[in-house]
Amino acid sequence: MFSLYLTGDENKDRDIVLEYAEASLLKGSDVFSFISDLSNVSALLFWFLKDINWIGFYLVRGETLVLGPFQGEPACSTIPFSKGVCGKCAREERTIIVPDVEKFPGHIACSSLSRSEIVIPLFKDGRLWGVMDTDSPRVERFGEEDRAFLEKVCSLISPLCPELLKELGKRE
Repeated sequence: MFSLYLTGDENKDRDIVLEYAEASLLKGSDVFSFISDLSNVSALLFWFLKDINWIGFYLVRGETLVLGPFQGEPACSTIPFSKGVCGKCAREERTIIVPDVEKFPGHIACSSLSRSEIVIPLFKDGRLWGVMDTDSPRVERFGEEDRAFLEKVCSLISPLCPELLKELGKRE
């Protein structure tokens, strides 16, 4: 059962959500446990973060990102590394914050409602296995506090990536 009580203090609430996320992870070594963990984390963050309309994971397959667990409207099933904010994040292997997606050359509009975006690369043993993408209908929604918080969440998830997914994500 999901019962999480927040204080109303944004900094304290981030810590509470991080603790809850860590405690709720199955931490299994198989793909099914991992998919469950990704699903629960995306649901928790969708519930917690204000002014977002989509959050989820894309998994690396060669030079393409394939849609994984998410919350929000249906999304693009695949994204090549050569396109969009997610592709740039995967290609450059660094967090990308886009204050206004309409000003980002080559932005892929999976939803016409999205106006800003943050994408975080996910690594295990130095190898990129995916990205976490978060969209907002509000321009300039994401800043450095969001980056720090979401990168902490990703640091809880990344070590759990099973070898099978890591191997599927090998880039030649």
